[in-house]
Amino acid sequence: MKNLAILNAGPFFSLSLGVLEIILTDVQSPNNETMAFVLSSMMELGKKAPDFKLLDTVSGKSLTLSQLKSDVATVIFFICNNCAFVHHINPKLVELANKYQALGMQFVGISSNDIKQFPQDAPVFMTQMAKYQKYPFPYLYDEYQEAAIDYGAECNLDFFVFDKNLACVYTGRFDMTRPSIQPATGTDLSAALDSILAGENVDSNQYPSMGSSIAWKRGVPRKNFEMYY
Repeated sequence: MKNLAILNAGPFFSLSLGVLEIILTDVQSPNNETMAFVLSSMMELGKKAPDFKLLDTVSGKSLTLSQLKSDVATVIFFICNNCAFVHHINPKLVELANKYQALGMQFVGISSNDIKQFPQDAPVFMTQMAKYQKYPFPYLYDEYQEAAIDYGAECNLDFFVFDKNLACVYTGRFDMTRPSIQPATGTDLSAALDSILAGENVDSNQYPSMGSSIAWKRGVPRKNFEMYY
């Protein structure tokens, strides 16, 4: 079961999916929109990274994948300002980005949330978040949600790692931790990146990420499954 939408789960909800334990809390937008929690759909390994041209809220420039890609590995991930799952990993994400970018890799953050539903995800606040968290990577605004659709992203915390040829070698979770339960470790992502650095194949035994659903604009066509709010 790759995709899961949970609506009106109440203040505390626990669900076991095989070996995966998911602890959820409801999140609502200022407009009382319920944010569903989902598992990532996971890109097919070997797939080429879709190109994009998006506004970088850090530099103020429009950047493309060809401008950003690394000759070692490129880590593309979908995050936002308001999700508890993102807040949970932010310090470790910054730590790992600094570590692996010093080794020639490139991290790229993308926010695709509909800012009508979640105004706190607007570019001006993305800029503030990047400065506050000291993001060492571009934080791109996917205004029309085309990048999210092209990558098959479902949730805020959705990671994709591409090799020097921009072929997908890892997709899924940052690690198995959850907010308010244990500190983020980045174990899963780190293992994939360490394998690349060692010239080894990345373990194909990978697990989906978990987080708040990307806040989709009304009427946006979806490639993976229909999301209800």
